[in-house]
Amino acid sequence: MAGKKLSVTMTKSKNGRLPAHQACLKGLGLRKINQTVEVPNTPEYQGMINKISYMLSVEEK
Repeated sequence: MAGKKLSVTMTKSKNGRLPAHQACLKGLGLRKINQTVEVPNTPEYQGMINKISYMLSVEEK
């Protein structure tokens, strides 16, 4: 599980979101709409992704 990566893309703006949701975006390394980052598939990252799943597009690599 830890060897796999997730490709996470921000699809909606962070403006007007809860501060905790904005913090999750920062933790994932996302700053702009349509920016894509690769993160390890760990429970910590999965929790952040689940919390703001309405703002993200996720693909498994």
